[in-house]
Amino acid sequence: MLYLMLLPGLAYFIIFRYWPLWNAQIAFRDFQPTLGVWGSPWVGFQHFQEFFGSYYFSQLLVNTLVISLGKIVLGIPPAILLAVALHETSRRFLSRIVQTLSYLPHFLSWVIVYGILLAMLSPSEGLINAGLRAIGLEPVPFLTSTATFQPVVVLSEVWKETGWSAILFLAALLSINPALYEAAAIDGASRWQQIRHISLPGMMDVLVLVVLLKLGSILDAGFHQIFVLYSLPVYSVGDIIDTWVYRQGIQNFQFSLATAVGLFKGLIGLVLIVVANRLARRFVGTGLY
Repeated sequence: MLYLMLLPGLAYFIIFRYWPLWNAQIAFRDFQPTLGVWGSPWVGFQHFQEFFGSYYFSQLLVNTLVISLGKIVLGIPPAILLAVALHETSRRFLSRIVQTLSYLPHFLSWVIVYGILLAMLSPSEGLINAGLRAIGLEPVPFLTSTATFQPVVVLSEVWKETGWSAILFLAALLSINPALYEAAAIDGASRWQQIRHISLPGMMDVLVLVVLLKLGSILDAGFHQIFVLYSLPVYSVGDIIDTWVYRQGIQNFQFSLATAVGLFKGLIGLVLIVVANRLARRFVGTGLY
């Protein structure tokens, strides 16, 4: 009976995860829908060479890595701090209210978030620029300036996802044996010392897991967010691999090129996960597998 219950899950992964891998061969073909996968001519690594030789390749790669790494570096510490703060507070009612309010932005679409950012950052009517004009400073076009667009992207992602990310770390804190805190208090450890020597080490396994998973998708800098926020003036700093693939591969019907870039991203993610996992197991003692 247990194996029968497993069948729907296996069917899902076979149909929607493994079977598409077979059709990924269109990355090595000049795919034409009228000819099908097998009927399309074989072109080898032509699409990979086209992508790597593109004038925009280095710019796309740098933009993607800068935005993605910025989200990792600036996104994880606030989530840890929020989880620790919620765990340490003695007012549970207040803790539940703060936790609920903090992860509500996760459920907002980027279209709604764009409206919020526009109300805050618009050069003409934005709240922040109104404050700048009130103190005699010139308004800043945050969403159309190459100097400020990437920080806006990273910080808006941090604001939107910090509360949701904190749930994992909070769950790790709740799994720590309370006897450790009691023993530390008897030995005279302060709350800060308990956080440093019990809470933070207790979250290490989850932290390593989160970092490894994020490294595996480091070339996914957030297509939906960038697609909603960016515009022509900030293409030089806002255009990432996924948005370029959307324009070249989807709008221009270059499906083989889009598939080739997808395979490239998957390969890079696989290599990063394997390397980072080995380093984590060697220096931290835990890993993803």
